Amino acid sequence: MADAVSPKEPQPPADSGHEPGISESGAPPGPSVFSLKLADLRPGDTIRWLRLGWADFQRCPRIGLFYGLCFFAMGHALLAIFQRAPEYVLALSAGFLLMGPFLCLGLYDASKAMQTHSHRPSLRASLVSWKPTKGTMAIFAGVLLILEMLWGRASLVVFAVSFNTMPEKANILAMLLDPENIGFLITYTVVGAVFAGLIFTTSVISIPMIMDRQTDAISAGLTSIRACLQNPGVMLLWGALITLLVLLAMLPAFLGLLIIGPVIGHATWHAYRHIVPAPDAV
Repeated sequence: MADAVSPKEPQPPADSGHEPGISESGAPPGPSVFSLKLADLRPGDTIRWLRLGWADFQRCPRIGLFYGLCFFAMGHALLAIFQRAPEYVLALSAGFLLMGPFLCLGLYDASKAMQTHSHRPSLRASLVSWKPTKGTMAIFAGVLLILEMLWGRASLVVFAVSFNTMPEKANILAMLLDPENIGFLITYTVVGAVFAGLIFTTSVISIPMIMDRQTDAISAGLTSIRACLQNPGVMLLWGALITLLVLLAMLPAFLGLLIIGPVIGHATWHAYRHIVPAPDAV
């Protein structure tokens, strides 16, 4: 009788020459953005960011003034809406928070160029700085747009519930500031603060991070939230400083936005660079 054929013994896998966790190129895989060690902040850091922003504005004033003019135009557009349709200005006021970070993209690019010497800062380069990450920027803009639309709808609801009839345009400001309407002011402020906080927490360092590291929108947004949760007091102070400076810059006639707008944009880049380590440092 023929001998039974013995089953083949399992052969050990061929040695690929690579250790576990090592890519074929011989380099270990890059760290996830979720494992980035974010900086611990102190209150004085916010003033340092503003000083660095002012220094960048002085180094490239033409770029800064161009974007400052954009903020100035946005302010007057909002004023024109207030004079013609005051009920919508409350909703569209969120547009400053929505459009501001994206307008600052060019300022982030100029600050990065001056800090890393990657290229010479120029207005032309700043205007196309969005192109390498246009898909991710579009996704992130969509998220912020949804938040802005929710804010706008909530503002209109508060306005409609608070007033039985539409106030006369000539007396709208006096009516809104009337002590009898204190309930409306408190409600609108609380609703606005909630949505403004969501937008600020999600985007405070997201857009410069997307531009700098070309990461995805979700990772950038979650990193921004992590930074705020890790340093809640300092980030709250930073948001309050930005709000205060923008409000002061609106007087007189939004002229202060010509300077304050770009300075805050440059300062935001330095805040991001302080909080998130440089790509070559991880």
